[in-house]
Amino acid sequence: MAEKTLLDDPTKEPAVVRFVKDERSEVQKVEWPSRKDTRNLTIVVLALTAVMAAALGTLDLLLTFLYTTFQGLIGG
Repeated sequence: MAEKTLLDDPTKEPAVVRFVKDERSEVQKVEWPSRKDTRNLTIVVLALTAVMAAALGTLDLLLTFLYTTFQGLIGG
């Protein structure tokens, strides 16, 4: 006896169709941030990125200076 397939039961929707419907439903439940909140958070991210870049750049310069200084003392 052959197994039943999806085509044998027309009342059952395919998994892909069910997935897309469920996803659409979930996206409608999301509470999206306002334009003002998005702008403010973007500014915060850009500011923190600039601060971290400056801090890492300064650390890199300091470590490079120390490395070349010690290398000169050792005679390498």
